[in-house]
Amino acid sequence: MLTRLLKTYLDKYRKPLLAVLLLQLVQTIAALYLPSLNASIIDKGVLKGNHGYIWSTGMTMLGITVIQVVFAIGAVYYGSKAAMGFGRDVRSGIFHRVTDFSAREVGQFGAPSLITRITNDVQQVQLLVLMSCTMLVAAPITAVGGVIMALREDKGLSWILVVSVPAVAIALGFVISRMIPQFRKMQIRIDAVNRVLREQIIGIRVVRAFVREPDEKVRFAKVNQDVTDTALVAGRLMAFMFPTVMVILNISNVAVLWLGASRINSGEMSIGSLVAFLVYLTQILMAVMMATFMAVLVPRAAVCAERIQEVLDMPSSVTSPMTPITDLKIRGSLELRGAGFHYPGAAEPVVSDISFSSVAGQTTAVIGSTGSGKTTLIGLIPRLFDVTSGAVVVDGVDIRELDRDVLRNRIGLVPQKPYLFSGTVASNLRYGKPDATDEELWEALDIAQARDFVTRMPGGLDAEIVQGGSNVSGGQRQRLAIARALIRKPEIYLFDDSFSALDLATDAKLRAALAPHTADSTVIIVAQRVSTITSADQILVLEDGRTVGLGTHEELLVSCPTYAEIIASQIGQGAAA
Repeated sequence: MLTRLLKTYLDKYRKPLLAVLLLQLVQTIAALYLPSLNASIIDKGVLKGNHGYIWSTGMTMLGITVIQVVFAIGAVYYGSKAAMGFGRDVRSGIFHRVTDFSAREVGQFGAPSLITRITNDVQQVQLLVLMSCTMLVAAPITAVGGVIMALREDKGLSWILVVSVPAVAIALGFVISRMIPQFRKMQIRIDAVNRVLREQIIGIRVVRAFVREPDEKVRFAKVNQDVTDTALVAGRLMAFMFPTVMVILNISNVAVLWLGASRINSGEMSIGSLVAFLVYLTQILMAVMMATFMAVLVPRAAVCAERIQEVLDMPSSVTSPMTPITDLKIRGSLELRGAGFHYPGAAEPVVSDISFSSVAGQTTAVIGSTGSGKTTLIGLIPRLFDVTSGAVVVDGVDIRELDRDVLRNRIGLVPQKPYLFSGTVASNLRYGKPDATDEELWEALDIAQARDFVTRMPGGLDAEIVQGGSNVSGGQRQRLAIARALIRKPEIYLFDDSFSALDLATDAKLRAALAPHTADSTVIIVAQRVSTITSADQILVLEDGRTVGLGTHEELLVSCPTYAEIIASQIGQGAAA
């Protein structure tokens, strides 16, 4: 999974990656050559008093060091460029994939998990790419080249390499095998922290209203402690790595000095060769440690890559046709033909066998008890999710054959939970029409009965709106959301219980102002309040996801007991009769 993800996104960074490999190759070869020159200075310069040789060789070493530094800087630069670009592209890829998801796929992953995957998971894979760019060439070349150069200095001490290098690899491999499960737990528990934190921030008013702050603190403390415990276990294992390497390195150095002294005394080895052998031994073991550090990053990055790839591979249940229809002859026509929706794994469909039609200038109201499928029905029309049976037809064409942008440009949706984005009143309204003028904005606010409170806000159209619109009331949010849809002037208006937070007077004024504005459009209104829908051209009554009545207010009072019960519960038996 990790290899697949890297291959998908790193092809475009081939040039900077090749530059990194070349720069690291030169830098590593230079690093391997320096100990040999150092040994030469000791043996041929210091011990023989040859100052000219010391100066010439020293200047050569200084030049090589400068080259090494320059190439190291270049390797880090190009490596960072590739890694950061990779992270940017992966985040962008996930984001655009998620924006293609229907509500079904978003619900399957959950918003907290998707946030973790776009941020933390991508960061872990990006870190692996960065470390690979700085260590991938250096570690193996240093290890192999160091062994060769050490053997050139003295073959008699080679058995120390045969013992120390495998000892480091085995010890660190044992530690890494224990770390992999901890990293898998880590990502799952980060998801849990994000989920709980998101719930508490969004639901802070409910928490305070029910005096649940102590309980929520305990709940957050638990998931936070779970992450901490997992991180501590992984951290302790990682902390064990470096002392292990240092113990083996120091023992090896002692062995080299102990045995090397005897070989120098017997004339089998020079002092310079002993110094060089010590440096090469250190370089080899450090290269093994770098490779091990890379190996530590791989398991966590692999887990993260798997989670990222799950998102990228998840097909959207709402797909565009191969040859989408973009030219429509009819305007404002909507028809549902036996439409139904069934969540995967659910025992019963949410809605089933819904049929009705509406044309431009006609208002259709949808009413029913809580859980009857009204919001799901509304979501089928703009393809927030696709019907699992039947069809939805807009302007004479099955919406599954339409270009999605063409479809959604013809629809103005006011969702049940109106959401405002951080910005200003104007920027939120222009979500409906980016090039709308201020005059158009004020016109929409007039119709939505929102001019008065927007005028009172500091800045008017430029008044600040915080994320979610939490700095305005529920009724104000609804009216701004309605204005946002009105600015678009679509062919089909979908109002999903969009008047529930308004008082009766404001509701009546808004509907009166709305009528001439939507005279040439199809209007679908989902409502709980009977007074909102009695004047509709037709009313669809739902119960348990099925149609139990379709007609005008007067017709349904006679023919639909469910509708009569709803009327009676709100305005009394006498009115219902």
